[in-house]
Amino acid sequence: MNILPQRSLAPFHTFHLDVDAELIIEANSADDLLSIWQNEAYQALPKLLLGQGSNMLFTEPYHGVVVLNRIQGIEVKEDNEGFHLHVGAGEDWHRFVEWTVDNGMPGLENLALIPGCVGSSPIQNIGAYGLELKDVCEYVDVLDLETGEQQRLSAVDCQFGYRDSIFKHALKSNKAIIAVGFFLNKQWMPRLSYGPLASLDSASVTAREIFEAVCAIRQQKLPNPDEIGNAGSFFKNPIISVAERDALLARYPNMPSYSVSDSQCKLAAGWLIDQAGLKGYQVGGAQVHREQALVLTNTGNATANDVTALAAHVVQTVDTQFGVELEHEVRFMAAKEETCLAKVVA
Repeated sequence: MNILPQRSLAPFHTFHLDVDAELIIEANSADDLLSIWQNEAYQALPKLLLGQGSNMLFTEPYHGVVVLNRIQGIEVKEDNEGFHLHVGAGEDWHRFVEWTVDNGMPGLENLALIPGCVGSSPIQNIGAYGLELKDVCEYVDVLDLETGEQQRLSAVDCQFGYRDSIFKHALKSNKAIIAVGFFLNKQWMPRLSYGPLASLDSASVTAREIFEAVCAIRQQKLPNPDEIGNAGSFFKNPIISVAERDALLARYPNMPSYSVSDSQCKLAAGWLIDQAGLKGYQVGGAQVHREQALVLTNTGNATANDVTALAAHVVQTVDTQFGVELEHEVRFMAAKEETCLAKVVA
């Protein structure tokens, strides 16, 4: 456990907004986490567990203890069917994915270059290019921060949904993810359904080639948060009824959509924002990215108010033009607890 001397959260979340916390502590084990939560000196303060802050927007200074999850370690067990990996929650996600590719354990390559830690991946049920975490997750180990009890949740127990899980609901406040288990099948089948990957030859393509292709696509489309502050995709792709989709297609025949079920479809939030003419739109130091409309950026001196005002403008503009209400994927954190855009701008 390491209590950091600084209070600024700018280095610890990818928006890099200049906001402070009362205290910042690094935790390197489950015992560290339990010690922090049970320390009498911190009992009256709210506590926030953070990985790399890749999906977090601090809407104001945090009046509590920010705990950086730095639990490390990768363990591998192999059987006839595949590889079972037990990974510490503080491991860097992208480096872990590259490690699996380098060590002949394909199956995660479509999720390359997603910022964040392994422990954050189940919370959002991260996904990209035809693969979601739920497709490879075997279990999630959690620590009860009140009792110290450790529990292993199966993938079913995690209640994974589209960018959703039980960790955003019933287990949001009193459980900490300490490790994630993955199963990578030896009967590997490349996932090439996403447009830019469809040009690859499924009969000969390697996991390394898919990994490099995904990295190239993401680097071309998405700004590097170390250079331009951002939290990746700011909004979820909205899900609407087939009837609503058909009505929109009559007005916008080139609108992309993807079937979710017999009665529902998913729209591309980035396309909606782009068609609304919002690429490059700026409020203070916050801007809709000029290349990828789904990303809101910190041009260097953005405040939390700039980002929330910009997000509200995007939501209102898209709703006015298309009748579709966007929901933010990024988590909003207020002074003492999680909040949402609607409450911040009310």
